[in-house]
Amino acid sequence: MEIVETTPRLPSRPTDSHKGTFGRVLIVAGSVGMTGAAALAGRSALRAGAGLVRLATARSVLPIVAAIEPCYTTIPLAEDGEGRISGKALGAILDAAADNDVVAIGPGLGQSAGLRSIVEALVRQGNLRLAIDGDGLNNLSKLSGWPKKRVADLVLTPHPGEMKRLWSGLFRDQMPAERQQIAARVAQTTGAVVALKGAGTVVTDGERIYLNATGNPGMATAGSGDVLTGVVAALMGQGLSSLDATILGVYLHGLAGDIAADRLGQISLTATDIAEALPEAFKAHGVG
Repeated sequence: MEIVETTPRLPSRPTDSHKGTFGRVLIVAGSVGMTGAAALAGRSALRAGAGLVRLATARSVLPIVAAIEPCYTTIPLAEDGEGRISGKALGAILDAAADNDVVAIGPGLGQSAGLRSIVEALVRQGNLRLAIDGDGLNNLSKLSGWPKKRVADLVLTPHPGEMKRLWSGLFRDQMPAERQQIAARVAQTTGAVVALKGAGTVVTDGERIYLNATGNPGMATAGSGDVLTGVVAALMGQGLSSLDATILGVYLHGLAGDIAADRLGQISLTATDIAEALPEAFKAHGVG
């Protein structure tokens, strides 16, 4: 397996740019009680340079999500009796996906049969760049034989617990202890780019592998993964390959966490602090 030792870079922005130049990102996220996850992903996509961000969420929580950040737009979706996005929203999601360059799904979704049907339909879409995180992964793990149905250009960003559930759905043998081996096998089996989060996040497409060195224990806080989802989706929307977007996203996410921890300390670090440090991380990496 080829080791990737350098992080990709975004090019400088041309003077004649407009908001459509830098990607239209659709984020399908949120449910009753989980509005912050959706908002964090949307805000982080904006901070990571996406030109347009649209947040599609359960109708009843849309006013809360919209109030958190004025710079993304929102799409109300049909919901079930528990305040989660309903399977009846699939048509609206597919229509919105067709109008955007990248789709991210998962933060704060919850789990249900309807959500599993939505995740499966997105995975099967051709000409779709798709990032799945959080409950998107938990729903995906319950779909039998999904890698054979995958057509979308796919990025998966599991933490260890989500990876364990994905592994159980994909393989009969016990998950090994070695993180690089886990991530590589899942990437090879699914055809996805995989970022196995945690200390020393592993990013791989099954042929190349990157071991991240940024980040700190203060980032083990609720919402940190939602920030990463927004960052990776934004970088995909700006034209980076899925592997490069994920490598750079993981690196910058960790660097933002380090910048925030230097300022605030690890104990008090929140996901919002990570998102707010993204501009400094981009500037430190030579773009901004």
